[in-house]
Amino acid sequence: MRTAPLPPDEAARLLELARYDILDTPAEEAFDRITRLAARLLAVPIAILNFVDQSRHWRKASTGIESYELPRADSPCAWTIVQDGPLAVPDLRLDQRFHDLPAVQDGCRMYAGTALRTPGGQRIGTLCVVDTAPRILSEADLQVLQDLAAMAMSELELRRHTHELRHQIAAQSRHLVELRRDLAHAQTLEAVTALGETDGAPEETVRQAADLLGQAIAADWTGLLTVRDGHREVRPVRSRPGLPAGVERLARHPGQGGRGGTDGGALPERSVYVDRYEEQEQTGAQAGAWIPLGTWDGTTAVLVVLRASDESRRSPWRESDRALLEAAGRSVRAALARRQTLEAAAQASRRDALTGTNNRRALEEELAAVTAGAPLTLVLMDLDGFKALNDSAGHAEGDRALRLFAGALEAEFAGDGQVYRLGGDEFVLTLPGLWTNDELQVRLDLAVGVLRQTVGAPLGVSMGAATTRETDRADLLVLADTRMYQAKRRRKALELGGGR
Repeated sequence: MRTAPLPPDEAARLLELARYDILDTPAEEAFDRITRLAARLLAVPIAILNFVDQSRHWRKASTGIESYELPRADSPCAWTIVQDGPLAVPDLRLDQRFHDLPAVQDGCRMYAGTALRTPGGQRIGTLCVVDTAPRILSEADLQVLQDLAAMAMSELELRRHTHELRHQIAAQSRHLVELRRDLAHAQTLEAVTALGETDGAPEETVRQAADLLGQAIAADWTGLLTVRDGHREVRPVRSRPGLPAGVERLARHPGQGGRGGTDGGALPERSVYVDRYEEQEQTGAQAGAWIPLGTWDGTTAVLVVLRASDESRRSPWRESDRALLEAAGRSVRAALARRQTLEAAAQASRRDALTGTNNRRALEEELAAVTAGAPLTLVLMDLDGFKALNDSAGHAEGDRALRLFAGALEAEFAGDGQVYRLGGDEFVLTLPGLWTNDELQVRLDLAVGVLRQTVGAPLGVSMGAATTRETDRADLLVLADTRMYQAKRRRKALELGGGR
């Protein structure tokens, strides 16, 4: 037996064969039909449609013989694909190339085959017929064989184009799904951004954002991991029923698979993604993501989204999911930072720069917010002897006295009311409830006593008090001002009377 030579373009031929994706595929009626026609038209017991791979001859369809494959060296088809026309061997036993092949020993005598030629000219397989007796096929018989081979090649091309079309349709369907997902993600991001523009409490804004994002990416468990004063807390937002308890424990430890030893420590400053946990059975989760959302009022929050074990999810965090989570995280962080900046600016605008107490604007806002009928006492006061201190010791010492007095007032009335500086040496106290002058005077005397001991100057205080029982909240300051100046005149009159 002689081994067939390889075609000069064998690599290109094998590549073309691979493009048809036909090897090792199940039987298909279109090709079975061709072998039946070949056997019937040429009156032979065996017809085979073969493909010649790198080292084997593989049968796609056959009539008169069971499924099989041969080593390429044992196949007459290996010779067929290296010549231009059909290969016809009337008696295989008389041909030195084939006389000792296993098929010939098993009774095959006549062989005729023609190549399956691709549109590019590559011979990737054969259509052949076999008889158990020697026989010479006519030119008409060989033409029928070539016509049927051309039909097989047409079916193969149709199959290839059909598969390509299916792949294209599937790709378009996947692309359409991605477009729809991108649109949904864009709408989710718009909704998350809109949350940051509302006046809602920061914690509620973050919780709503977490809920929206968990739904958008179909997370099985969504929650917030927060840290305040070093204490970690997990706050579930949305959870699929039936998840193991290990899922919530896992949320406490970004990227650690639930192996963290404590609940303390800082939260991650950048996003953490875990695509697969080895201990899925213990944690109940396949994948997790932790997205920093920012800080408000001393609380730092991280969005946690977890997906339960599912072997079908090879890539749990799609690129579009990550893009949504990252963009939403930036949006929430920016909203919280912007809110803190605005709140700080608002607080600064309500503070007296010299003493650190509230200012006139803050007082006006508080009075405007007082509920109608709510009991409230307003006290207006100024420092007696302050001008003399300024003139004798200088403005720096006067400013020091104002700061000390403000601090003494806040200490004496801590937890009971608010202190405001209107300007100069004038201060206001607002106290919920109805206070008597005697109650007020006792505490004011203590504050003035602290001031005198520190400054070393004979300072005093004049006050006027008004309550919502006596007048409308809008007129409290006017009434208190009137009473303060009445008190000043009485004090001066007493001082003058004592001098006479």
